[in-house]
Amino acid sequence: MNEHVAEPMEKRSWSASVWPWLSARLHALRRSWLRVGLPAKLLFLTAVFVMLAEILIFLPSIANYRISWLNDRLTAAHVASLAAEAVPSRTVPPALRNELTRTALVRAVAIRRGGARRLILPPVTELNIDEHFDLRQQSDLTLGEDLSLRLSQIRDAIAIYFASDDRVIRVIGPLGPRYDDVIEIVLPEEPLRRAMVAYGMNIVYLSIIISLLTAALVYFAISWLLVRPMMRISRNMLHFGENPEDTSRIITPSGRADEIGTAERELAHMQRQLTHLLTQKNRLAQLGLAVSKISHDLRNMLANAQLISDRLTTIPDPTVQQFAPKLIASLDRAINFCNSSLRFGRAEEAEPRRELMRLKPLLEEVAEGFGLPREKVAWTMEMEDQLLVDADHEHLFRVLSNLTRNAVQAIESRGDGKPGEIRVRAWRERRKIFIEMTDDGPGIPGHIRPNLFRAFQASTRKEGSGLGLAIASELVAAHGGKLELVDTGTPLGATFLIELPDRSVR
Repeated sequence: MNEHVAEPMEKRSWSASVWPWLSARLHALRRSWLRVGLPAKLLFLTAVFVMLAEILIFLPSIANYRISWLNDRLTAAHVASLAAEAVPSRTVPPALRNELTRTALVRAVAIRRGGARRLILPPVTELNIDEHFDLRQQSDLTLGEDLSLRLSQIRDAIAIYFASDDRVIRVIGPLGPRYDDVIEIVLPEEPLRRAMVAYGMNIVYLSIIISLLTAALVYFAISWLLVRPMMRISRNMLHFGENPEDTSRIITPSGRADEIGTAERELAHMQRQLTHLLTQKNRLAQLGLAVSKISHDLRNMLANAQLISDRLTTIPDPTVQQFAPKLIASLDRAINFCNSSLRFGRAEEAEPRRELMRLKPLLEEVAEGFGLPREKVAWTMEMEDQLLVDADHEHLFRVLSNLTRNAVQAIESRGDGKPGEIRVRAWRERRKIFIEMTDDGPGIPGHIRPNLFRAFQASTRKEGSGLGLAIASELVAAHGGKLELVDTGTPLGATFLIELPDRSVR
């Protein structure tokens, strides 16, 4: 019982020691393979695959060579048997028999015709036959039988390389059209083995040369078509990653129409977008830094102006009493704006403090801030006096102010001296408020429209920053609404539509 227990214990200890070693070796090979460059991997795999193809060619080749060599021996033995049968009384002298068997590389020859078997060249000594092979071909084999026959021929050919040197074989071959008419020869297998070794070495040498040449050709072809472009893309990605803001590092597409060319073009497009985005972010950061530096001094200046304006309320003049509260409110709004001047540099605007308020007074306040209506700029409002909007007062004031400022600047930029008009319409549809502002200025160019609400990209004036519409769109979006440019079908003028849902709808 102890012996039965010891054997499994030995097997477990052997497996416990071998498997960790094998796993470690495989892991080390995998790490080494990952460190190898793509060209070296390509060359190695190409050579391996070509060698595998050569092996698949080599096996049928040596099998066919063996069959051909044995058929040659059968033909030579048949010629020797004809010479032996031509001897008078069919008694072959020992010298002639030895010469015929030596020439045919056989030790004995027998012929069977019509069911009668006759020994033409008998062996000199008694022979022990190790293997028997029948080379007669059947014409009615199925595909599976033919495949099995070829596999057995390959197996017999490989077995020759591992057989003993003194093995003797018996070979049966056809002798005429009848299947039962055959010629039988007995011969040593050593000459066949030497011939197959020489033939196999020739094939091996030729296979190595073909593999190297094919691997080199495939390597250079794939390297030129795939590896070198991929390495160029990889180098460019590393070079671009060192300084993404440098536009000179953007890859230049080669103009290829295949997948590599598509990858180059898409990479160039992505790099341009990233460079543009980083440039925009840097400009935003610089703007925020600049505003933060001046906000403190500007706030002090506005505070002084507010103190001075407070004294105006003590003057009994009716005109002063009419405009002084508006001046003070504007100064308060300017001071509050300076205090929150860095809001746009944050991830998002502050949450709006919504309240129900009348829209028309807010629009009148915006118009008064720009002096509308004024000479050559008319101001028209079409809405109900009691129309309520659910929004943050300061946010909506900034949105309408930005839109109004753009409309006034668009009308004044025409340069034709003709009067213009800004028309504002507002209406309610269920739980949503729609505000439409239209001007009859020169309109918005087509190349600006795709980036109309993106910072630094939508300005039509050289001195403009393109921040107004971006800020307005962000403020409207904070209310759960949207700001969009309405396509009126005419190249002149611009119409913007604000959609603001009530809080319950949002």
